[in-house]
This record gives sequence, C-alpha cells and structure tokens, in this order.
Amino acid sequence: MHLLIPAAGMGRRMGSDRNKLLLMLLGKPLITWTLLAAEASRHISWIGLIAHPDDFPDFKEILAELSLTKPVQLIVGGTTRQESVYNGLQALPAAQLVLIHDGARCLATPQLLDRCAEELLEVPGLIAAVPVKDTIKVVDATGVIESTPNREQLWAAQTPQGFKVDLLQQCHAEARSQHWEVTDDAALFEKCGLKVQIVQGEETNLKVTTSMDLSLAEFVLRQRLGTI
Repeated sequence: MHLLIPAAGMGRRMGSDRNKLLLMLLGKPLITWTLLAAEASRHISWIGLIAHPDDFPDFKEILAELSLTKPVQLIVGGTTRQESVYNGLQALPAAQLVLIHDGARCLATPQLLDRCAEELLEVPGLIAAVPVKDTIKVVDATGVIESTPNREQLWAAQTPQGFKVDLLQQCHAEARSQHWEVTDDAALFEKCGLKVQIVQGEETNLKVTTSMDLSLAEFVLRQRLGTI
C-alpha cells in the first residue's frame, strides 16, 4: 500500500512562522510521530512526503535520524492541499491503491492505517471518521439558527482517506478542468459521483492545528507511553 502525506502547510494558527510539522512534541517533530506510525503499519510499503522545498533539508535530517526501513520520497507540494495531493499522485510509482494521511494527524495508530488499507481492497474510496457527539446547528450569516440536522447521520471526517489511484487521478484531472476547489479528496470523489465508504476512525486522531491541540496531543502520547 502506498501512502501520501501532505505536509506543506504552515503553522499560522499555531502562531508559528514555520511548518507546524517541525514543531516539537515530546522531544520529536510532529512529522516523526506520523512517520513512525507508517513505519509500524503492516500494509504501508512506500511513503510520499509532500512538502515545500524550503522544508526539504529539515525533513531529510529527520529521515536520516529515523532510518526507516520503508522508502520515503520527498515530493514538491503546491499552494493548496488539493494541489499538493495532485503533485503526490503524479509522483506515485506504479500503484493501484493509495492512502492519503495529513501529517498533522500525528496520533493516528498503525492499526488505523492497516484497517483503512484492508477496507480499501473492497471499495473505491473511503475515509476514517467518527460519529459526531455534539448537536450541530446550521446558522445563517447573522448567526441565527436555520436548522438542526440529525446527529445520527453526522460523522466528523479524519484521515487517512483511501482511493483507487486511477479514479482519484481522474477526479483531480476533472477538478483542474472545472476549477473545483475542495477541502479533501473525499469531497472530490463525491463531486465526481463516486461512493466513499466510512471506516471507523479514532477519537484520539486529532489534527494538530492550534497550541491547545498540541497540548492535547502531548497528553494522549504520554498516556500511550505510560508516562502519566
């Protein structure tokens, strides 16, 4: 199974002027925890790390220290996540299936990666997700509630997301032709009329976006490592 890791973002919501995946979490850069999960996965055999060229030296240094047994290829990212994934798809070696996992979701377990990899053998596309616990309100531009959707039908999307490579490449080609802009590849699949299956995600698979997220991630990791 091939894995693409979009890692070209900045840490502006962290109050940082550098790639947030280079920020430290329990003595290791955020991206290290993501790479270690991929290394421990039974199904991942190749990793594409999509990043801005300015960050290549830092990522190369991290990779040298990790000495992973699986090949890792650095791929030039784009100005948006969508463009970065497109670049990653072009750089894939011969592959029929691909998982795409945000580097900022550094708490995803190898078991989640494997569960998605196994499910992808049976479906054209999938995403890890968890049921929404809170009641969700749809509001208008003035802040007035318009509706309350049924919570039982709401799931919070995570990554990894997985797809048959040829179908996802076709969707990205169509997006470039139609000038579509989406927030994730599952939405692109949906716009092309293709089905996306839900795979049970993990409550701890949070996306590190703010300083509070970083504190929560540290707490989760300390629990896993038995240091608290």
